[in-house]
Parts: sequence; structure tokens; C-alpha cells
Amino acid sequence: MSNTDIKQQLFDYIDTLEGEMISTLSELISFPSYQQEARDGAPFGTPVRECLDHALAVCESFGMKTRNFDGYAGTVTFTDGEPELGILAHLDVVPEGTGWTSDPYTARIEGGKLYGRGAIDDKGPAVSVIYAMKALKDLGIPLRKGVRLILGTNEENGSGCMRYYFSKEKPPKYSFTPDGNYPVINIEKGMIRGAFECEIPSEGNRTLIEFHGGKIINAVPELASAVVGGVSKDEISKAVAELNSEVGFTFSESGGSIRIEAHGVSAHASMPSMGKNSVTALLSLLDKLSLDGEIGVKIAALCELFPYGETNGASIGIDFRDEQSGELTCLLSVLDYENGKLRGCNDIRLPVSFTVNDILSVYKPKLEAKGFSTHDSMGMEPHYVPSDSPFVKTLLGVYEEVTGEKGECIAIGGGTYVHDIDGGVAFGAEFMGEDNHMHSADESIKISHLTLNAKMFALAILRICGE
Repeated sequence: MSNTDIKQQLFDYIDTLEGEMISTLSELISFPSYQQEARDGAPFGTPVRECLDHALAVCESFGMKTRNFDGYAGTVTFTDGEPELGILAHLDVVPEGTGWTSDPYTARIEGGKLYGRGAIDDKGPAVSVIYAMKALKDLGIPLRKGVRLILGTNEENGSGCMRYYFSKEKPPKYSFTPDGNYPVINIEKGMIRGAFECEIPSEGNRTLIEFHGGKIINAVPELASAVVGGVSKDEISKAVAELNSEVGFTFSESGGSIRIEAHGVSAHASMPSMGKNSVTALLSLLDKLSLDGEIGVKIAALCELFPYGETNGASIGIDFRDEQSGELTCLLSVLDYENGKLRGCNDIRLPVSFTVNDILSVYKPKLEAKGFSTHDSMGMEPHYVPSDSPFVKTLLGVYEEVTGEKGECIAIGGGTYVHDIDGGVAFGAEFMGEDNHMHSADESIKISHLTLNAKMFALAILRICGE
């Protein structure tokens, strides 16, 4: 049988599996697999472990071999020996947030799309890989080298799952993750997760009692709230009107104080311009209220360093960029103030031409000059794979073969599972120009793309591992 005939047989069979793929993805979406309290055998919470167990059980039902690495990760193979290719996908998700049209953990099909938390990030792509492997196995298509699917459970919160897994197993010769964009992502910006804090006693009549904004460091915060004292509702209304902000504000009086809520739009931290930052918007509003004492000074300082609408770090002096990977992004994503203590967190994505130290040597002094102490900075250097490497060229060829479009390498601000794997790249699963609401309400995947991804991955496995 010719290569063309094998490919057509493979693609035709995958088309028949679409209903099963929808069913499996719907089952995985039903697990609220965001990081929760650790349990025995469930290092990132019971729902995450249950989701992993279910995915492995599905693969076992297809006659594939699985292994569970103590609830941190799982592997799936249908070939013998050490794998030539590793495909890394994750089953954990970010929390659901607000604004969903329907239950985020009950899959909904409408308009050719499947909606649910994890549909595109990364349960849907993981399902496409599983069914790509199933198709190759069921059809008995011979492979001269092995492939292994590695399912992780902590990608959204630091990838501790992969550190554990790779302490037990070595990376395959080639690796890709279906957790990015097509054609191929060969550059991932570096990442810094910084924290700062200070003690601020409550002073005067016009004061901030508490502030809470953002829950996770790697997403634009969609909701922030503050409780203020000594300020009238008329003053707040006037300040809101003066701001003329894209972020919506509501406020209510209770017990002599006023609670203000800012309602923004969430987005992935690697693309902060796609969101509307409720934290920096609320800080701008509070700054207009001219609160008494040191809290007013610190709010003004934060507005100066992280003004609403700015996403390139210019005001804190880190607006670096290069031709290969674009501009740096800087996001104030979490801010809390209570009982006299203020603490904030930044997510920074740095271009490939710069180092973590290049950024921190500017970022830290700027904050410290405003009276904030900095600590807990976690840095990850940029990741780069040459676009002319044989592995990358093979994946680009697969993309061109399946889509008929030119395959080119791209750079992203997000970090994936392959960031620390030599030669690893991201291959799919989003197509350029799509908006699948990743990390936002009504996350979705086109059903046709669920199937198309399976074809893409199956052909990639065939081209890299086949005879």
C-alpha cells in the first residue's frame, strides 16, 4: 500500500471515530480538574487524579499500555521499547471563573463547537492524540519506532507533574506538545513570576479596608473588589465617570463602608492586551479617591508602575522587545490588602534575546524605590529551537500536507511542557486566528478541529516513527 493510500485509510478511519472523541472529551470535561488540596495519591487534588485515572482507563479499553506515576502523570503507549517521540498533553485546567453561558463542567454542543472548561486547553487536544494513536493501532499500521503520550496534571500551576515524571523517566529523542498554535511554535518567551509586598497601617478617615483581585498569576484578573471607608457614593460615582473605563464598576454600602467591585475580562497572561484588567482599573479608581495616609501613597505608586491598559512594562522600565519574539508583556495579576499587609504578583514574559536577570535588575529596584519589598521571583529563561531542525521541518511538512497552507514557525509568550526539553516544540492545537476563549468563559473547540487535530497528530506520528 502506498503512503498516500495509508494516509487516506488513516484519515477515513479517524472520521468514523468523531462521535467517540466527543463522548470521551465530554467525560473528561466533567472533572473540575483545577489544582485543589493535595491528598494521598492525588498531589494536585482528587478531581485531577480522577480525571487522569479516567483518561488512562479509556486508553486501556483500547488495548493500549498505560502507567500512572503516583498521580502526577500518566503514560500511554501501544508500541514496544523506548519511544522515539513523546507527545505531552495536560488534563488540569484553570478554575472556571464567571460569565459562562452554561455549566463549564458539562459539555455543551452548539453551532459546531463543543463548550466546556478544558475543551481547547488541553483536554480536547489530549483526546485527539489518544484517538490518533488508537487509529494507528487499530489499523495495524507498522511503526519502526515508538511513540508515548505523556499526560500531565499540573501544567497550569508550575508543571510540578513533569518535574516528577522526568525524575523517573528520560525525555524521548523528539517531543511536541499539542498545547499551542499551528504551524509550529519554536520560540517560547521566558517567564518571571514576581511577588512584592509591604506593611501599610490603616490611617485617617478616608481609607482602604481591604482589596482582593485576581486568583491566579497567569491570567488577566476579571474581578477585583475593595472596601473603603470615609468615602461617599457620590464621590465614587464621580470618579467612575472621570475614568471612563472599559472595566465596569458596581458599589454598595454596608455598615458605614462601601464595597466596590470592578468587572473586567480575563485572558491568558501571555496575551494581556486581550483582557481588561480589573485590578489595575480598580487601583486607578481608588487613586482618584485620594485616600489618606500611606495607603494612598502606595496606591498612587502602583498606578504609576502598572497603569491600566499598559501591558509592555514601560512604566516600570522593562519594555524590551526583539524581532524574533516581539515585545515583553507585564501583568499585575493578583493584589490583596487586608489587616495592614499588601501583597501583589506579576506575570512577565520576556523576549528570547533577554535573560531573566536583565529584567529583574530593573524590575526589583523600581518596586523597592517605591517602598515595596520583592521576593519569591521565579524565572524561566526563553526557549528556542532552530526552525531548520529536521524535527521541526517534518512537523511543518505535516501541517502543509494536511492543510495545504504554508508552514512557518512562530513565537509565543506562553510557556508549555516542552519549555525545558531540548529540541521540544508546540504543534497545535489551535489554528491561527481562532478565538476559543482559552482561560475564559465559554471555552470551546470546533468539533471539526477535534477530528482534524487527530489526523494531524496521527500523520506526525507516522512521519516520525513510521517505516
